[in-house]
Amino acid sequence: MALFRSPTRAAAAALCGAAVLLAGCGPSGGGAAEHARPGDPVVRQLLERRADAVLDRDEKAYLADVTPARRDAERRVFRNLRELPLASWSYRLVSTEGADPVRARVELRYRLKGYDSAPVTTDESLLLRTDGGGRWRVAGDGDPGGLLWEQGALHVVRGSHSLVLGTGDREELAGYATDADRAVPQVRRAWGAKGWTGRVVLEVPSSLRRMGELLDAPAETYAGVAAVTTGEVGGDGTAPAGRVIVNPEAFAGLSAFGRQVVLTHETTHVATRAATTSHTPMWLSEGFADWVAYRDSGRTAASLAPELRREVTASGPPGHLPADADFAPGATAQAQAYEGAWLACRLIADTWGADRLVALYRSGADLRGTLGIDEDALTERWRAYVEGELR
Repeated sequence: MALFRSPTRAAAAALCGAAVLLAGCGPSGGGAAEHARPGDPVVRQLLERRADAVLDRDEKAYLADVTPARRDAERRVFRNLRELPLASWSYRLVSTEGADPVRARVELRYRLKGYDSAPVTTDESLLLRTDGGGRWRVAGDGDPGGLLWEQGALHVVRGSHSLVLGTGDREELAGYATDADRAVPQVRRAWGAKGWTGRVVLEVPSSLRRMGELLDAPAETYAGVAAVTTGEVGGDGTAPAGRVIVNPEAFAGLSAFGRQVVLTHETTHVATRAATTSHTPMWLSEGFADWVAYRDSGRTAASLAPELRREVTASGPPGHLPADADFAPGATAQAQAYEGAWLACRLIADTWGADRLVALYRSGADLRGTLGIDEDALTERWRAYVEGELR
């Protein structure tokens, strides 16, 4: 499952404005928002010092801008950040609210060396207070737990093609890295190397509740979801790699095959990020990810599409390709949508070839230009294919 963000798809991806890792996007306080401006040098300078301290791994400098009451919590965060292979880390002041204390909304941009082709962007909210000498310091976080390094002691496990960040047992995290290391070559064989780094970053919180905090959504939304991918859609080749967020409770119940399918599916979303636009239909983005995950499994369509098979047996194939709304969490026919999307992509690969399926995705779903048919014709072929495979 992919949670993408783009200016034109903000409503569709909305979980507090966008389905990415957001911190501090809750309701504002009583004061009127004041947009950041060149006249806010004190706050900007504090943010610059804070960013420099993170990159320099200078704990003393980092804590110098923190109130005494906040120091222990910020020390834990800093020591977690010190574990990350940071290539860049910066803040941009977006707005301030209030007088003293001040709530500063900031945009955090960071890049992990060797894993991110462009900075990952996330919002953060910081509470600032002046001390007795008039110096501004960080006194709190507007959304504690909204970022993985705020959730407990962070462990970092490096695989051959993966980086796993988690707050759980290091040995368990190593298992995630092993599965991800198998997924990346499989995705590269199907998709190629263009548009991504050929590596994947996993974030593994300690629980479903903590996953909900990372996604700024009710935890029950993802109760049966083993993993999701967050990030920004691209279309121009500049989108940063996404993050695969794992639900450890659901993931623990999967078989070895299931774990591999989940991580290959999510890694495919990471790889295709730069080619995914607001116009890419979800039957193509989700179906392609499942096609990559299943293509070498040797399993039959009937075994991989049991829900759709029951529907076909009872009432025949669906009348149309799955709509975007069919993939939403809680949708009544979500399982059938994923299975139908996979079979649509399998049909295209079987009929026109795997290279043409990839070309269709990279073209922005230009059916006429890539396959020589329109959606109505594809739908009729798909309905016949589904019936033939699942009856």
